[in-house]
Amino acid sequence: MKLALGPVLFYWDRQKTHDFYASMADQPLDVMYLGETVCSKRRAMMLDDWLGLARDLAEASRAQLVLSGLTLVEAASELSALRRLCDNGELLVEANDMGAVQYLASKKLPFVGGPALNIYNGHALGELVASGMIRWVPPVEASGQLIESALRQADELGVQRPEVEIFAYGHLPLAYSARCFTARAENRPKDDCQFCCQNYPEGIPLLSQENEPLFTINGIQTMSASVSNLLADYPALVQAGADLLRLSPRAEGMEQVIAAFDSVRQGGLPPLAVDGCNGYWHGQPGMLRAEEAGLC
Repeated sequence: MKLALGPVLFYWDRQKTHDFYASMADQPLDVMYLGETVCSKRRAMMLDDWLGLARDLAEASRAQLVLSGLTLVEAASELSALRRLCDNGELLVEANDMGAVQYLASKKLPFVGGPALNIYNGHALGELVASGMIRWVPPVEASGQLIESALRQADELGVQRPEVEIFAYGHLPLAYSARCFTARAENRPKDDCQFCCQNYPEGIPLLSQENEPLFTINGIQTMSASVSNLLADYPALVQAGADLLRLSPRAEGMEQVIAAFDSVRQGGLPPLAVDGCNGYWHGQPGMLRAEEAGLC
């Protein structure tokens, strides 16, 4: 089993971003994703900056480096920037939007199909594999059973099975909007947000009327309130056909997270339970833990 460090979903300043990846360079990671996937207004790191960082990491780390593209493309300028990213000429690209898939396919370039692509069955897998997808990151709400079923159906259709990378740790990216929720929370218009999401390195917790954690606000992105953690489900991840596990970056403590997953993949016993949620994996509401759903 390989470990992948997903793209940073929050908006960190340039120095924090560089410091974070410097601390990741000597970690036991097999893949690292770089790039902005949430908001085109986040310009602390531009394409040339990401490519420069990738060159530095290539000298310090054994991990494969991948460039991730935007999930929500709304303007011609964003489409143009996405094309430049796809044409980078150095790194494999993670497509998080069907526009990126179409462009990469037209260029006959291989790509990673990100979790925002709606792929839920073997027929859809076949279409994307035919377009050049070599690695599939299933949607975060996909259960283990759904993933197994999609792969089995793809096998029956004679589809070349791509690598499977499952989102195994981090706040789950659930939805995207044209409206910036972080700017709204600070009573700022989206066009004059003053990059206020940099004030929240792990987003803004959103509570229900009963004062219970409900979501995490991250710019235009709505995320899970709890951190999803599938470490206790490691044997089921293997059974479902996972080749890689994606660990989504957090502002603090990623070294400990990576060490815990690395220990289990090296043969250590997975924990009986973990903090966080894993309901989606078990076909239950995502905010639940398996214990709460009566599945353990």
